[in-house]
Amino acid sequence: MPLTTIEATLLLILLAAGGGGGLQWFAQRLQKKQSAKDTFVAQINAQLPQLQCGECGYPGCLPYARAIADERVGIELCPPGGAATVKRLATLLHVDAPPIPVPEVQKIAFIRLDECVGCALCLPACPTDAIIGAPRHAHVVIAEDCVGCSLCLAPCPVDCISMLTVDRANRCRADSHVA
Repeated sequence: MPLTTIEATLLLILLAAGGGGGLQWFAQRLQKKQSAKDTFVAQINAQLPQLQCGECGYPGCLPYARAIADERVGIELCPPGGAATVKRLATLLHVDAPPIPVPEVQKIAFIRLDECVGCALCLPACPTDAIIGAPRHAHVVIAEDCVGCSLCLAPCPVDCISMLTVDRANRCRADSHVA
């Protein structure tokens, strides 16, 4: 027996209300699940040094934290964070801390003073504040604070910054020339 127009309309309203309620329930469940993951990512991110240097292979600490949360990468990829960061992450994630390879040589930035025009564009690019200097004066790099991320190279308009290879043990130059 065919439905009347009123019966068909009521049936459509009931189906729409039921479908809408089901979608709302599903959205709330998904939001709770996403919220728990966001909280977990935030906890991981809080353990990272927040240098946004990219040394881990990710464009910043938050993308690296997301990759750790998704179990796509290890917790030992942050050179500036070092052993302390790996230990904190291992504790948070309830895993054993992996060994951290310490390279014998490392890259650090070197500013050729006779070429530096003092533009100060490298200062905000450095995530560790390893570059010091004032506008219109030559800048220098504090070698102990440089993590070798190379972020200072791109903003330099006169190309007076080089990355030098240094012996990590005694922080002396390991190469024979300035590149």
